Amino acid sequence: MAIKKPLIIGFGGVGRLLALFLKETGMQVSALDHHKPKHTPDGIAFIAGDVQDQKALVDILKNHDAVISCLPFHLTLNVAEAAYKAGIAYFDPTEDVKTTEAVRKLAASANHPVIPQCGLAPGIIGIIGAHLAKKFDAGALRYLKLRVGALPQSPTGQLGYAGNWSLAGLVHEYIAECDVIADGKRQKVPPLRNHEILRIDGTEYEAFTTSGGLGTMTETYAGKVETLDYKSIRYPGHLAGMKLLIEDMRFRDNPDDLVKRLGYALPPDDEDRVLIHVSAQGEIDGRLQTKVFVAKYDPLQIGDKYWPAILWTTAASIAAVVEMASNGSLPPKGFVKQEDISLPAFLKTTHGKLYVKQCPHLEGL
Repeated sequence: MAIKKPLIIGFGGVGRLLALFLKETGMQVSALDHHKPKHTPDGIAFIAGDVQDQKALVDILKNHDAVISCLPFHLTLNVAEAAYKAGIAYFDPTEDVKTTEAVRKLAASANHPVIPQCGLAPGIIGIIGAHLAKKFDAGALRYLKLRVGALPQSPTGQLGYAGNWSLAGLVHEYIAECDVIADGKRQKVPPLRNHEILRIDGTEYEAFTTSGGLGTMTETYAGKVETLDYKSIRYPGHLAGMKLLIEDMRFRDNPDDLVKRLGYALPPDDEDRVLIHVSAQGEIDGRLQTKVFVAKYDPLQIGDKYWPAILWTTAASIAAVVEMASNGSLPPKGFVKQEDISLPAFLKTTHGKLYVKQCPHLEGL
């Protein structure tokens, strides 16, 4: 189905850049949020509205052929339900497992594409991971490990972190259970566990379990791999600090309070970096091998402005998937898993190419 009039709901950093990206592909883009921002990009129509008023939202969506929710996870499902009622294509970058499960139920009887989890993680990390897994002999994959971090380039303080992404989403990832495959079985494990050390270009990082990054992959790879997990990459000391706050200080019981405190203490840092680390081990042509893919993404100049890495990598992934749905590269209706999306086709899209710009070896993976 050709997408010509998409609506972006949530006009924060990702939403604004996504609007520019989709406009570049020739689409007539609109955006909806509570209040009109001071500066709306030229050529983007803005609608002020309440996403929780579903009846009004459905009426708005009937004037569009696709909607992309760039809202916090707790508001996303309402948009998906409105899209289902309006009969239009639906996309989001959410990491929330329960929201995606509900969206998937809607997709079972939808006559349009329903593609959640199409951001960074979940999103392109699953596309890359699945592509790497295909290099191994069927039934001979030992492990597939996905790691992603969005970090300040010059960290300060014990947490070594900056609030460039939704802090509500961050805290949720640190509290919700994590899907994994361990010992060949699908399992739920606690977040903030299974600490490990990663060394990337001479810098030491830590990684630990967080929720949502695998999307639907444990279902897809059940019975096909011994170990499959996702971990967030952070600077050393972050895990200890967050465990103190969430577990010892019991902010697990008051996540909204923790979000407020982190927002006060960890403002955004535009000089950020996104790290991607994917590793797999198994047999290729009967020979045991390990394959590792590592990428670093820094802020990127788009037009006359530099955009933080976490914003452009997320927006570019969504834009690439929307373009693929529009040009017929993805199924015309129903639920689409990220791991079923072709990496080569993704990288050929207008904004999938941005991933190759800073990491040329991705194209030859």
